[in-house]
Amino acid sequence: MADAPHDADAVLSSSFGEPSSPPRSVSSRAGGRDREQPSSPQERYGDEEGAEAPFDDAPPPGDEEEEGEELFDQNFDVRDYRPMPHLDVYNEEGIDEGDYEALSPEARAAAEREMRKRDRQDDLVHGRARPALLYDESEADEDQPPARKRRVDRSTDDQTGEEDQGPEMIENLEDQKGHPLREWVSMAGPRAEIKSRFKIFLRTYVNENGINIYREKIKQMCEANKQSLVVDYGMLAREQNVIAFFLPDAPMEMLKVFDEAAKEVVLSYFPNYDRIANEIHVRIADLPLLEELRSLRQLHLNKLLRTCGVVTATTGVLPQLSMVKYDCLKCGFVLGPFFQRHDQEVKPGTCPECQSNGPFEVNMEQTIYQNYQRITLQESPGKVAAGRLPRSKDAILISDLVDSCKPGDEIELTGVYTNSYDGSLNTANGFPVFATVIEANYISKNEDKTAVDNLTDEDVRAIQNLAKDENIGERVFESIAPSIFGHKDIKRAIALSLFGGEAKDPGGKHKVRGDINVLLCGDPGTAKSQFLKYVEKIAPRPVFTTGQGASAVGLTAYVQRSPVTKEWTLEAGALVLADKGVCLIDEFDKMNDQDRTSIHEAMEQQSISISKAGIVTSLQARCSIIAAANPLGGRYDPSLTFSENVDLTEPILSRFDILCVVRDTVDPVEDEMLAKFVVNSHRKHHPSNVSMEMEQQQGGERGTGRSVEPLPQDLLRKYIIYSKEKVRPKLHQIDQDKIAKLYAELRKESMRTGSIPITVRHIESIIRVAEAHARIHLREYVLEDDVNMAIRVQLESFIDTQKFAVMRNMRKAFAHYLAYRRDNNELLLFILKQLATEQINFNMNRYGVEQDVIEVSEEEFTERARQISIHSLGAFYDSDDFRGNRFMYDRKRKLIVLTLA
Repeated sequence: MADAPHDADAVLSSSFGEPSSPPRSVSSRAGGRDREQPSSPQERYGDEEGAEAPFDDAPPPGDEEEEGEELFDQNFDVRDYRPMPHLDVYNEEGIDEGDYEALSPEARAAAEREMRKRDRQDDLVHGRARPALLYDESEADEDQPPARKRRVDRSTDDQTGEEDQGPEMIENLEDQKGHPLREWVSMAGPRAEIKSRFKIFLRTYVNENGINIYREKIKQMCEANKQSLVVDYGMLAREQNVIAFFLPDAPMEMLKVFDEAAKEVVLSYFPNYDRIANEIHVRIADLPLLEELRSLRQLHLNKLLRTCGVVTATTGVLPQLSMVKYDCLKCGFVLGPFFQRHDQEVKPGTCPECQSNGPFEVNMEQTIYQNYQRITLQESPGKVAAGRLPRSKDAILISDLVDSCKPGDEIELTGVYTNSYDGSLNTANGFPVFATVIEANYISKNEDKTAVDNLTDEDVRAIQNLAKDENIGERVFESIAPSIFGHKDIKRAIALSLFGGEAKDPGGKHKVRGDINVLLCGDPGTAKSQFLKYVEKIAPRPVFTTGQGASAVGLTAYVQRSPVTKEWTLEAGALVLADKGVCLIDEFDKMNDQDRTSIHEAMEQQSISISKAGIVTSLQARCSIIAAANPLGGRYDPSLTFSENVDLTEPILSRFDILCVVRDTVDPVEDEMLAKFVVNSHRKHHPSNVSMEMEQQQGGERGTGRSVEPLPQDLLRKYIIYSKEKVRPKLHQIDQDKIAKLYAELRKESMRTGSIPITVRHIESIIRVAEAHARIHLREYVLEDDVNMAIRVQLESFIDTQKFAVMRNMRKAFAHYLAYRRDNNELLLFILKQLATEQINFNMNRYGVEQDVIEVSEEEFTERARQISIHSLGAFYDSDDFRGNRFMYDRKRKLIVLTLA
């Protein structure tokens, strides 16, 4: 083995390019026989079995250690350091071969400080700022103890290694570096920047008046011990447009960052507030785009959206696992925490202590719960397209959002549209289908207050200018159902019901309703259903139903078993859905008596009490009810009383404030005018008729004999909303003696004639109608004019329900009340039509033929006019009402001529 170094020298020298000497024959003394060293690998190692021999640590039994090849020789060092010009060439790029003078210690220290400062700036720009490099001066590092300095350096190296994997450009947050948005906002750098920007927004945003809005909101939130901070999306978009752009597309990740930032800001103002609220939730309000429930599709999944609808069902408030810990029943080790989601259940796999697979039990003491409620949101009845069924969607309310709405409320909901696996859908459809749900973030109720806020300044000025018109009441009455001819009493009653009176609730003990209920009853073909359909288009929150298709539970409320929680839940009916609106019931007489009695409480107390399936509660039904009914036998018989004509009980009749009886009487003049109005209406509203629209409209106006100009329908709707919200008429200047005297007279007439009973409710009805009339004029106080109009409406309602024989006598007895605010021309035209009708009946009975020209004596007409204190008739003869109804005055013969043909 003495020659082994020389053999190694030869092998190493050959690896550097020198030809090695030919291998020498190495003699092996094994068993006294010499053999030659094989030169090839095959010869050296033999077959496969022999190939493993050189790697064995021990020699084969019976063989001695052989002498190896000599690798080192005497010229090893010389060959190793020999010159190699083709390899001794260096790249001169980046090499400074200039001569410099030696730096002094002070200059060297200054240069090192500059380089360290440059490195710190570079790390800050690239998001790699390290805790050890946050000091402005290098002496701060040198002043640290050696041990602490080593720990800081070690932690700095670890953090740098992690952050170097994904460097972030903090200044350019919208540059996602090719990452998906959800992944980008979850990374450490962008997440910290988003959090910092949102904290700056909460601390520094001021409005045009210089007020820090969110500082005040945080103060109010903490004073009320709440944990929801409402952030306006428009303000956020103006100040921090990048994070406002990220929010709708990655809401779950962004809202978590917002919650953390809001909690830190709140704790900076109120350090001990975490003892009251462990979490602060940021609620996003006024998201720009409003999506309909019907339009939600796949592209909305996992996006933040805003939708609206009516709450139809709510579950109870349940505890949901927020952070859960488990106990291992074998070793007692506590596993966790595990953070749960609504769509999946997280369970432990194995116990890290005893390595067992369970069983595990929930640790009740250390587990954290949160409130959970599920609601059903349905499309608003007025927004469903024709021929479509309203669609619904479930929404989940978490934490302090529970019980923020109840069945019947119309709400706007902002939340995240998510999906979850539903096995029942797969069973029904046969392929994987996911159930969708909205995780609520913010809920706002659509009260009339929000509708008033949507009015522009121009709308408010136009409404206030209208209120200054003396004839605004008549203009509003003429604006109700302009496509229906006549029926001024019905239009007046509907207008008063839409405006409504003022509800009273003194001390919360005795509630008096302010809504006005109206019942329309009369002959078929008198546009009763058309009036209801018109109100459905013009009124706020209308709900339309029919008596034949409505049941007691459908009108009030009902309970059903929830398919999710398997518990009984409350479903809202028509009256509850119409809360603070109008409920329209057609074919009111077709309802069963049991179903009709179920709405007694809703019509007077405006609440619905439920006691079913263990649910005992009371729901609000603050709505006006406008119903239409047909008389018994199909047509109204004027020889019978109202109670005999209609199959309705006295308790429910007394709950209607205004009763309107519609009779289809035969009047040649009125019938011809009605026919012309209908024909003109069809011609005017035909889709192909454009050129003659204005002409036909003027003809229709002349045919109706309107003395005032009606309001546009859009302006009328805004006028109703504004007056109901802003005007609160007070009863300080009301004539109580007049109402008391009228009540006594009506009670006496009711007992004498045997018609509908007059109760104390009719006094309240007069007050409500007076308040509604004052509200039409936007008055803060109820004046004498309003009371007189209310008395007139009540008297007309009462007299119209009497027998024909009693009606004329009652009109004479109450003539001074009925003549209030009536135009003289209107009164004179009514008298003239009565005289013309009497003359037509006289001619038919005497001659048996119908004449085309009817002549009325001026003397008889003047005598009738004097009975109602009208002495001057010249203005009436020149009026449009006189000429529009085909009357002509013959001064020579002193006759009034009516042309029928």
